[in-house]
Amino acid sequence: MQFDTPQATPPAFREDLSDYVANLQLHMTLQARNLVPSLSGSGDSREALLHQTQATFEKYVSRQS
Repeated sequence: MQFDTPQATPPAFREDLSDYVANLQLHMTLQARNLVPSLSGSGDSREALLHQTQATFEKYVSRQS
């Protein structure tokens, strides 16, 4: 009986799977943020930029091997 090893997986498939996992992690992170109400009722553009930057950074980090 032979098992598939990571070396036997085509690189394109690993990249597609990696992209899928990165997008899933980003989606789950953003969903978790939406479940927790903000403590301050007023959101300004700096706060929105901070959240956008954090989401972009988390997506970038999750794609690193």
